Amino acid sequence: MSAPLHVEVIQKRQSRASKEYIKEIVHSYLTNFVSLTPGASIGSHEFEDNVELKENVQCITFCDVEHESDLAMTECELLYHIYTLDNFGAETDTMTDAASGEELAAADVWALPTEEFHGLWESLVYDSKLKEDTLRFVETAFEFADRGVDSNVIAWNRVVLLHGPPGTGKTSLCRALAQKLAIRLGDRFPRARLLEINAHGLFSKWFSESGKLVAKLFDRIREIVEDRRLLACILVDEVESLAHARRAALAGLEPSDSIRAVNAILTQLDRLKRHPNALVLTTSNVTGAIDVAFVDRADIKRRVGPPSERAAYEILRGCCGELMARGVVAPREQLFALRVLEAARFAETEGSRASLALWAAARASASAGCSGRALRRLPFLARALHTRGEPSLAAFIDALLAALQQQLADTRALEDDARGPP
Repeated sequence: MSAPLHVEVIQKRQSRASKEYIKEIVHSYLTNFVSLTPGASIGSHEFEDNVELKENVQCITFCDVEHESDLAMTECELLYHIYTLDNFGAETDTMTDAASGEELAAADVWALPTEEFHGLWESLVYDSKLKEDTLRFVETAFEFADRGVDSNVIAWNRVVLLHGPPGTGKTSLCRALAQKLAIRLGDRFPRARLLEINAHGLFSKWFSESGKLVAKLFDRIREIVEDRRLLACILVDEVESLAHARRAALAGLEPSDSIRAVNAILTQLDRLKRHPNALVLTTSNVTGAIDVAFVDRADIKRRVGPPSERAAYEILRGCCGELMARGVVAPREQLFALRVLEAARFAETEGSRASLALWAAARASASAGCSGRALRRLPFLARALHTRGEPSLAAFIDALLAALQQQLADTRALEDDARGPP
């Protein structure tokens, strides 16, 4: 049985070739390969004397990371996704607060797929199948809509809730998921948009206006999703700002305007689910503050915690690989995937020494509870504060550990200051 392998092909913006033609020349090129490596990419500089590919294709990526080993070409079912990257960035959508007359930044809007999010999906590392599960959830939701499954019999709302401490990559995952869907569902939705809602800006300083602003924003969203050929991903970061628990308002701890705002967003979500091309992605750092009725509407609720030692190793390995590719760390050396180290039972050899040192740094960062954001900042701090010139890989890994110890000491000092004098 053939294994499906998604092949994402970025077409150059100046290319005027049809997608079918791009698929043909890429497929012809790949037939020369004996096997393909999931997770690998081929850039235009590697196309050698293939003029057609050089003129039309920017990059080819084999993206099914669940396959841990190379796949023989004869055993692959290649699923092609041809697309170009938008390079205009985000546009700000504004609304007028009727009470104050002020212009409010309601949402940032990206046309997808965008250059800004290119590579974001691949850079995110989790121990669980969080990325794969969220992608399959959304693809299933659209499959049910395509097949006309009665939503009164089987309930789904196309609402995702990612929760957990700050810095764990929740917002990045939502953006990456929207980008991935724009690519994978490109045949069904020729156009895609990501609308990142400014939740804080929707709360007016005038009573009774917040609910109206929420309703007004969702009216705009519904206008957008009237185009059934457009995929609309609505991202509400820190959703507790909008869906704040009504029990606090009822207890007199929040103004009655909060109740109206929460009621408005719940009503708008119920209306939005009638549109099969709309997806709502939400994040929260304070799960206990979210209204229970909103949580109940989320089809998939996943906690995104700090990276485990396994995830920390792959994140740091990717960071070191990037710095070696850019010549910041030299010379370039191989860092083994964790499964290779495990297969060798972490035996120390000349070739594995750097990988084992990085594994020690990953274990230390995971033990300290470093967030993904803090982990990705370590290489910068190591370079800025603990190295000079072009350090070797071994010296740079030592600098990573020094940067980690410094960051932990700074955090403890900050916590001591917050507590005040004994």
